[in-house]
Amino acid sequence: MIKRVLSFLLPIKIHQKKSVYSKNLEVTWNNGYLVLDSENTNYSFGSLQRVLKKGLKYIGYERIQNFNSILVLGVAGGSVIETLKKEIKFKGRITGVEIDADVIELAKKYFGLGNYNNVSIVNDDAFEFVLKTKEKYDLIIIDIFQDTTMPNFLFEDFFINRINFLLNVNGFILFNTMVLGYQDRRRNVDYKNKFDTNYSVRLYPKIEVHNELFTIKKLS
Repeated sequence: MIKRVLSFLLPIKIHQKKSVYSKNLEVTWNNGYLVLDSENTNYSFGSLQRVLKKGLKYIGYERIQNFNSILVLGVAGGSVIETLKKEIKFKGRITGVEIDADVIELAKKYFGLGNYNNVSIVNDDAFEFVLKTKEKYDLIIIDIFQDTTMPNFLFEDFFINRINFLLNVNGFILFNTMVLGYQDRRRNVDYKNKFDTNYSVRLYPKIEVHNELFTIKKLS
């Protein structure tokens, strides 16, 4: 494909769409790969996929293969689902929650999100979904952004407690955060301190410059 080859020289935009939640969405060939970007940041299949892949490696691919159910809050183009299915070979159930219907449309059209077995994509607000679901999960991946902004509810006690309730013992939370300045670093320190001795919390700073990853294991 000519566009793919040319993308090694410069990015080639093939689709652009306005979105209520994400403002501007772009599908672009970049260094031979299709990526999904918002106005100011990568949403899928670029630096974001590298960030989440590192987090999954910290947890351990073999451990993840033995999980039964995974919840992904913030699907975007579905890059973490691709990693789980194609690289880790995860065979259990994956539930993906994405608030932006426009993002889901692009993910299915350009990134094959609708082609996986045992994957359910739910068009819903993550906060509302975790209140309603009766399922429990072995891994909960939280990757929720509106461009470069993270919703405040992600760091509030009620949401944290609900996520912890939905997590099985010996399960993991993988939480991707964006850190652009002192306030964000302080916010992440406060977040880490919300977990008691029933959890093992690790913070991995400066992943792809502006990302910090949390891995949180539920011990009991």
